Amino acid sequence: MGFRDALDSRKFLITAEIGPGKGTDTDALLEDAEAIKEKIDAINVTDLQSSVMRLGSMAVCHLLRDRGIDTIFQMTCRDRNILALQSDLLSAWVLGVRNVLALTGDHTTMGDHPQAKPVFDVDSVGLLRIIGRLNEGFDMSGNELKGAPDFLPGAVVNPGADTEAALEMQIIKMEKKIEAGAKFIQTQGVYDPDIFEKFMRRVEGFNIPVLVGIILLKSAGMAKFMNKNVAGVFVPEPLIKEMETTKDKSKTSIGIAARLIKDMKDICQGVHIMALGWEKKIPIVLEQAGL
Repeated sequence: MGFRDALDSRKFLITAEIGPGKGTDTDALLEDAEAIKEKIDAINVTDLQSSVMRLGSMAVCHLLRDRGIDTIFQMTCRDRNILALQSDLLSAWVLGVRNVLALTGDHTTMGDHPQAKPVFDVDSVGLLRIIGRLNEGFDMSGNELKGAPDFLPGAVVNPGADTEAALEMQIIKMEKKIEAGAKFIQTQGVYDPDIFEKFMRRVEGFNIPVLVGIILLKSAGMAKFMNKNVAGVFVPEPLIKEMETTKDKSKTSIGIAARLIKDMKDICQGVHIMALGWEKKIPIVLEQAGL
C-alpha cells in the first residue's frame, strides 16, 4: 500500500525521514531505507536540509522507488525560481515521485555555502499553488501541459508555539496551506504532549491528517541546542535531565520517543520520525510505542 492509499484508508500513518549525504555514495542511505521499509508508509527525502549542499532529493526518491519504497519528495523554494520549480516537479513525476512536501526552506546563510544567493520566488503556500495548477494540467502562465501529474501535496506546521499569538499565527499558516491544496500535514518536532493536544484541539475542524513530528534525541547537548536555535522546538527540562544522567543514550532516546508517540498517537492521524542518522532504531521505537 502506497502513502496515498494509506492516507485514503484512514489508517494511522507512519513516515520517516532520510537525508542524502554529501557525495555520490548512497550505500548507507539505501541500507537504512531497506531496514525500515516494512515499518513505514513512506520515506521523506530532505532537500538540502539546513542549506547544506548534498545529493538531491529527487534522485534519491527515484532510487527508493526502484526498491519499492514510496517516497515524499521534500521541495524547498530557496534554490529554484518558478520555472525550475515547475520543471523539477514534472521531472519528479516522470521519475516516479507521487508525493511532495512543500517547504519554504532555510536561508542559505545557515548552511555551508553562505555566499550562495537565495531565490524564494514563492514560499511554501505559493509552491502548493504551483503543484495544484500542474495537477490541473496547466503551467503558471496558463499554458496547457501535454500530460499532467497528479501529486499528493503536503505541508509542514509548527505546533510548538509558546504564546497564544504565536499559536494563532501557526494556525493561520496551516489554514492557508490547506486552502492552497495541502492534503496532509507533518509537524516540526514535538516534545510536549500537552502543547500538542492544545494545538490539535484548535485545528480539529480542518479535517486534514496531521502527523506529529518526533525527533530522536542523541544527547542533552542536542536538546539544549534545539531549545536555543530551532524556533518552535522546546525540549522540557526533565527530558534533558534524563539524557544527561543516562548511561545508555541510545536506549533512553528510544524510550523517550516511544513514550511521546504513545502519549500523542490517539490525538493525531500519524507520526513522522526524524532519526537523524539513527534510522535503524526506528523499528524499535515503533515496537515500544505499540505500533
